[in-house]
Amino acid sequence: MKIAIFTNNYLPNIFGVSASIESFRKQFEKMGHTVYIFAPKTSGYVDENPNVFRYDSIDFEYKISFPLAIPYSSKITRILDELEIDIVHSQHPNLLGVAAHRWAHKKKVPLVFTWHTLYDFYTHFVPFFIPQKLATWWVVRNAVKYANKAQAVIAPTDSVKKVIQKWGVKNQNIFVIPTGVDRAAFDRADGQKIRQKYKIDSDKIVLNLVSRFTAEKNIEFLFESVFEVLEKNNDVVFLVEGKGNLVEDMKNLVIEKGLDKQIVFSLESEENNKQGIFAAGDIFVYASKSETQGLVIAEAMYSGLPIVAVDASGVSDQVINGANGFLVREDKKEFVEAVGKLIKDKELRQRFSQNSAKIARENYVDSICAEKMLGVYEEMIGKEQVDQTVDKI
Repeated sequence: MKIAIFTNNYLPNIFGVSASIESFRKQFEKMGHTVYIFAPKTSGYVDENPNVFRYDSIDFEYKISFPLAIPYSSKITRILDELEIDIVHSQHPNLLGVAAHRWAHKKKVPLVFTWHTLYDFYTHFVPFFIPQKLATWWVVRNAVKYANKAQAVIAPTDSVKKVIQKWGVKNQNIFVIPTGVDRAAFDRADGQKIRQKYKIDSDKIVLNLVSRFTAEKNIEFLFESVFEVLEKNNDVVFLVEGKGNLVEDMKNLVIEKGLDKQIVFSLESEENNKQGIFAAGDIFVYASKSETQGLVIAEAMYSGLPIVAVDASGVSDQVINGANGFLVREDKKEFVEAVGKLIKDKELRQRFSQNSAKIARENYVDSICAEKMLGVYEEMIGKEQVDQTVDKI
């Protein structure tokens, strides 16, 4: 099968959409399929993969820095004209999502669309001169229209499926398929090496976080909660990795609180470093209310970490409250108490750890998720061929 993936967000960014694409790409190729990726150019980044094609882009910076693709390219047009494509998989409804829809129509192949984002949580990225309510209405409306034009929609979790149906997605082909954890990479993770690198003693309990440091991830609430945990527990360290416009604010808060000896910022954001961060931890803490994929939760679970998280979409589909973690309200007292239980009770931590690893290995590994996605592709290709045959009669 020849698969064309169009995305506004790709490497060198390792979070979210990029991680999802890479997880599926590696498995598809391992199974003998060909994957072409169409993404915006990123200044200074050179692809090793010859099947990645880059649209020209404009560097845009507002809270975070990212390239905005220009969805028209004579060079890419010539490339796509020559390629045989069986299915087009779009990761976004706009920019290169528009190109994906156009090329699916031109090639007469199915369009599959993954709904990655709860867009109402992300309108704070819209420049200040555009009212957020208007931005939310437009973005959600645009995504709904796009989803209803696609042959199939992928929702990463059941809760996301319910949300987008409530928003107006009427597409009859909605499939729930999460992104799988890259087992090979995580099985090589060296937590001890990370602890040595950041001078964290082996007897310390490590809370960890891998996240983008932006408002929709509820970073400020999380840090304020963890501050209270650390103030009560001198033998606990908070190890974090991520980028975003709130990094410096959090660093300043840490210094202000006098907790810089208990909080370690790892800002390398490299894939192997991220996996080591998980492996070095004892408890994963998370407060995002905007998850769709929840890949970071699946990765933490695969790493055998108990989870303490705010009870929200995406996360609640993966964490079983009282079995492999605690789901709490967005309430600092509840959050601190939940983390405190796991710090004090080693046996509880170990039981949650075993359950997390078991759940992840049975449900969230890359090969299982890739097989499900290929099943959707095959079903949609079959329907498209039937429809084209009927049209000719």
